Amino acid sequence: MSRVLEGKVGVVFGVANKRSIAWGIAQAWAQAGAKLIFNYQGERLKENVEELAATFGAETPVAPCDVSRDEDIARFMDFVKSKTPRVDLLLHSVAFAPKEALEGNFLDTSREAFRVAHDISAYSLVAVTRAAAPLMAGGGSVVTMSYYGAEKVVPHYNVMGVAKAALEASVRYLAYDLGPKKVRVNAISAGPVNTLAARGISGFSAMLSHYEQHAPLKRNITLEELGAMGVFLASDGGAGVTGQTLYVDSGYSVMGM
Repeated sequence: MSRVLEGKVGVVFGVANKRSIAWGIAQAWAQAGAKLIFNYQGERLKENVEELAATFGAETPVAPCDVSRDEDIARFMDFVKSKTPRVDLLLHSVAFAPKEALEGNFLDTSREAFRVAHDISAYSLVAVTRAAAPLMAGGGSVVTMSYYGAEKVVPHYNVMGVAKAALEASVRYLAYDLGPKKVRVNAISAGPVNTLAARGISGFSAMLSHYEQHAPLKRNITLEELGAMGVFLASDGGAGVTGQTLYVDSGYSVMGM
């Protein structure tokens, strides 16, 4: 991969392990020349993220940040400021809903599950982008992760689909607000990937099989393909693209039947 991100600094939210979509995009950004700073969510993931980040060099910065807490975000951004005077790239690959909300019927979603899903999966994009924006004075690219369940009903995706719809709307409004500052904001709508989070969705294995059978390319996508799209959106190649949701799903989203 050409080093089209040479000299860029990126902040990555959402790596849990080597199967994470955030990790696939982070690897691609690093291979393209970007220097990265990572967050981790809680002590349970600290060792995993530190070990992965260290593959880019022992001094790769890593710090905790719970994106549901404004004080944590502020503290994390202070950490970022201690490492770099600017940020060019921001990856938001964060989503969560209580397990019981990803089973059964959407009709049965509790008020608390709805609140949590929207807070962590949608509002956190607004919160971390707002915190990072002062460091993106020279312009930049914000990339978040969505899924087709934001647009069409995917059984058992339930409240997460509604939260992803809110996320995609947030992308458009943030793109409008930040456009004059030359900061672009886009979403990648990925086909199903066997991540830690995805395995919490009831019937996920059937979803993978369904995509293989019905997508025009007759296969599921790879982390490398998501990484390549992440590089495009972060690079000058995507300089005229903002407020968009770009599908990387083997073409599944174009199908009617």
